[in-house]
Amino acid sequence: MLFGLPTWAQFAPAAGKPGSTALKHDSGCFINWASVCRVERGYRDISKPDSGFVTAGTELSATGPALQNGVLSLGDGGRAVLEFPSPIVDGTGWDFAVFENTFLDTFLELAFVEVSTDGKRFVRFPASSLSDTQTQTGAFGYTRPEKVNNLAGKYISGYGTPFDLGELKDSAGIDIDNIRFVRVVDVVGSLNDKYATRDAVGRKINDPWPTRFASGGFDLDAVGVIHQKWPLGVDVKEQKDGGLVYPNPVENGIMNVQSAEQGLLFLYDLSGREIAQFNIQKGKNRLDLSIPTGMYFVVMECNSVFYKKTVVFR
Repeated sequence: MLFGLPTWAQFAPAAGKPGSTALKHDSGCFINWASVCRVERGYRDISKPDSGFVTAGTELSATGPALQNGVLSLGDGGRAVLEFPSPIVDGTGWDFAVFENTFLDTFLELAFVEVSTDGKRFVRFPASSLSDTQTQTGAFGYTRPEKVNNLAGKYISGYGTPFDLGELKDSAGIDIDNIRFVRVVDVVGSLNDKYATRDAVGRKINDPWPTRFASGGFDLDAVGVIHQKWPLGVDVKEQKDGGLVYPNPVENGIMNVQSAEQGLLFLYDLSGREIAQFNIQKGKNRLDLSIPTGMYFVVMECNSVFYKKTVVFR
């Protein structure tokens, strides 16, 4: 037994394996992405300040959808604060996900994840690490994803590590239905007491260290939003069986909507700006839309029941 946890305890496995919680970057669950990033870079090697700071990527790299703008390296103990077009809210299940760029299921550079309503008071998700702490993981050493939980960087490039705001419902100083900031803080994977970072129960977190290169530390790709406060004051509920939008992706601007009743359909871009509004009739509706290619989301209101879906136009 270790800190109240059995040493055989396991968490979710790598992307693609049964029981994994990994969310693919092009999943329809993502309705928005971080739009602003501010970074405080960390050292290439925190034990050697003359090693300088990491330099790979820019703040722009961490905004927008995953796999599109490159990555932002944080360095030892570096941190990035992300802002969003609309606040993240606590919905059913996962509420947002953080993407890293690791190329192997077992080469994991980890980071803590914190959230804030006002940008001043941040609350950290309770992280767990059951990795071995007897031997330092080298710069290109391995970490098993089954041994870590609530740490960003758990999954391979293109797959996000999800977080549920409901876990923080009893935290003081934040409103889990009005999260405007997400902070990602690099885990310094050193086992040296002077530099080590620890999980929620005080256990040292062992991950690749030292990483004395320009792209050292956690490499932040993106933060994707699953549940957000809807623009224009509309409180969009979980998806109901009120309608069916197809095909998805939409080809040549032709979108079909199959509805069980009359209602209104709204089309928004990823910033929350309304693009179009339509009256929907019961049965099949054919909409001809001349809009740029990209990702949008649909809201359909029928007798106060809201149906939402992310669609791609190409």
